[in-house]
Amino acid sequence: MKKHRPKYKQIIEAAVEVIAENGYHASQVSKIAQSAGVADGTIYLYFKNKEDILISLFKEYMGQFIEKIEKSIDQKQNASDKLFTLIEMHFDQLADNHHLATVTQLELRQSKIDLRIEINNVLKPYLQVIDSIVQEGIEEGTFREDISRYVIRQMVFGTLDETVTTWVMKERRYNLVAQAAEVHQLITDGLFDNNKT
Repeated sequence: MKKHRPKYKQIIEAAVEVIAENGYHASQVSKIAQSAGVADGTIYLYFKNKEDILISLFKEYMGQFIEKIEKSIDQKQNASDKLFTLIEMHFDQLADNHHLATVTQLELRQSKIDLRIEINNVLKPYLQVIDSIVQEGIEEGTFREDISRYVIRQMVFGTLDETVTTWVMKERRYNLVAQAAEVHQLITDGLFDNNKT
């Protein structure tokens, strides 16, 4: 597979840096190639075009991220702890790589409908992880079952997404990961079934 070839990762990492620093539209394939230390033509051995690079880098990082999260939450005993782990890891992943944070929070917001569809497709497995935590909380009897699971998922992901976007827009002047506990508290306050706790 292409993604297992050595230069694939090299190009992906270069693309994150170039797109974060220049913006998606100003990031020519030649700039990405130069940053990766490869010839322009080499890019096309791995990617169809610049859009494919953007989708591929998101897919690559999201795939690694989901794998790490699933391993970590498997070790937790209840839905609330799993949700906290997901929140903390979400923040930590992006706080640890500010170029990636800029790309995911700003440059992935593209107006082209086909690009948005592709990005949403990459995001689906992550949303399914959130769904599984919510479902577990309902089955435990700790999370409310009178709210649509779709609404809960949107609330959880939307809160995390907006928190990171604000951090990026504020030029990362504060500790993002330190906000995990408060975000978790706010979300679970709305999710806990007070009739059963």
